[in-house]
Amino acid sequence: MCLSIPSKVVAIDEENVATVDTMGVTRQVSLDLMSDPVAIGDYVLIHVGYAMNKIDEEDALESLKVYREILEIMDEEERQRTVEADDNCPQRGAP
Repeated sequence: MCLSIPSKVVAIDEENVATVDTMGVTRQVSLDLMSDPVAIGDYVLIHVGYAMNKIDEEDALESLKVYREILEIMDEEERQRTVEADDNCPQRGAP
């Protein structure tokens, strides 16, 4: 199962690539598929390296709270399997 965890935009470069913070982990994602403008401080949902849509800050923070609560009750092995499964999420329609 693929989860899209709200990620906060912390930087945007001139190549239309954003640096986002996902629960303390930073990564770069393309903004090429975004129909709405994205600014530093916005929250976005990501799929396979692309920001897909913005999410309201209040909803993003509530989602992050729930994710943290779930992580607290998982043991380390479960957390690692969940992260690995998310990192290996197949693209829809991919062979």
